[in-house]
Amino acid sequence: MSPEGKKLLNIIILGFGFMFMFTAFQTCGNIEQTVIKSFNSTEFHGSGYTSMAIIYGVFSASNLIAPSVVAVIGPQLSMFFSGLLYSLYIAMFIYPYTWSFYTASVLVGIAAAVLWTAQGNVLTINSTDSTIGRNSGIFWALLQFSLFFGNLYIYCAWHGHVHITDKDRQTVFISLTVISLVGCFLFFLLRKPDSECSSSAEATEPLLQEEPCDNTATSGVLTSAVLSAVKSCKLFITREMLLLGVSIGYTGLELTFYSGVYGTCIGAMMRFGQDAKSLIGISGICIGVGEILGGSVFGILNKRIGFGRNPIVLLGFVTHIIAFYLIFLNIASDAPLAPEEGTDLEAFITPSVGVALFCSFLLGLGDSCFNTQLLSIIGFMFHDNSAPAFAVFKFIQSIMAALAFYYSNYLLLHWQLLILVVVGFLGTITFFKVEHMASSSRRQSDYDSI
Repeated sequence: MSPEGKKLLNIIILGFGFMFMFTAFQTCGNIEQTVIKSFNSTEFHGSGYTSMAIIYGVFSASNLIAPSVVAVIGPQLSMFFSGLLYSLYIAMFIYPYTWSFYTASVLVGIAAAVLWTAQGNVLTINSTDSTIGRNSGIFWALLQFSLFFGNLYIYCAWHGHVHITDKDRQTVFISLTVISLVGCFLFFLLRKPDSECSSSAEATEPLLQEEPCDNTATSGVLTSAVLSAVKSCKLFITREMLLLGVSIGYTGLELTFYSGVYGTCIGAMMRFGQDAKSLIGISGICIGVGEILGGSVFGILNKRIGFGRNPIVLLGFVTHIIAFYLIFLNIASDAPLAPEEGTDLEAFITPSVGVALFCSFLLGLGDSCFNTQLLSIIGFMFHDNSAPAFAVFKFIQSIMAALAFYYSNYLLLHWQLLILVVVGFLGTITFFKVEHMASSSRRQSDYDSI
């Protein structure tokens, strides 16, 4: 296989591994608050929003050490062991206890930092300046198929259910745990990409972090780990990363909204009828369709049709504004905080299932616009420091997601939407500024636009 073909295969395997893992985890996040409300056990007192706040809070702090972990054990093992902790978190819902719920939340927060830092490293070392946009799109589209398959399963399993029984919950989470484990083991299919000093490497050689052709001592690896942590701190205060931080922070807030809050809102809208719970699955499918469409068109085909990043990010923001306005009109303001019985409060218009699902699609499409372009611009501007750069990316995104999950316990829907609009506007403006800086750098290095 040619070196370029091997790199493309690695990207596809990476995408499928994440697709299986996040078919389980994103589905879990989408339904967990609804599931928790239905627990019969009086001994369980956890909150899905609080759990997610813990996950993303620990995720944020753990990004400071994640580059060092990836430097020491390599991206392949980093993703595998992180995936096992994701599976543990999902399995906890089979027989939930408050202590195990929050302990697993802490562990998966640490795992997430290592997983996504390793993912950014694998994406970068298997890409060039001319293929980073295509590879970002391929990975993002495959990843977001997870929303389609997982939520389709939820719709079929819970169709017509007003209350989620213990048997319903256990069946779903056993299946999701198995699916997550499949994704973990797919990472062992990754292979080391050819480089100038290893062009004759065998196709069966496992993927390792890129390193010099000569053997390095253990002390050299540890030094590399320390340097990775230092680089992360230095990259965090660069002008480019500080500006991108606003856009990245917006994706964290929006991640919270579409992956946890909006599904809960739909499940609480009793005016949608007895199938309100199963509509959570359909909503997730619509989000996934938007994510896949955006990743395919704006990532894979972007170079062919000659778009730059700015128009795509602007489209993402406009798409989200439309979605937020329709959600404001269609969903009752107390829906995020309503009990399992739902809310009977009236929205500004007669609640429509079609409008709710259309908004789900718009949320996914807009999210893919932002994320594919952020992956692309970070992979380009920080190509020589990919692991630290993606660690900073996830640090900012996760700390904002943790903040959003925390305030989701208290704020009514219209206040959450207002925060999203303001931060989204600021993030779009700052992205434009960084893209201008990247364009100047591209002209100096004969970089093809993506």
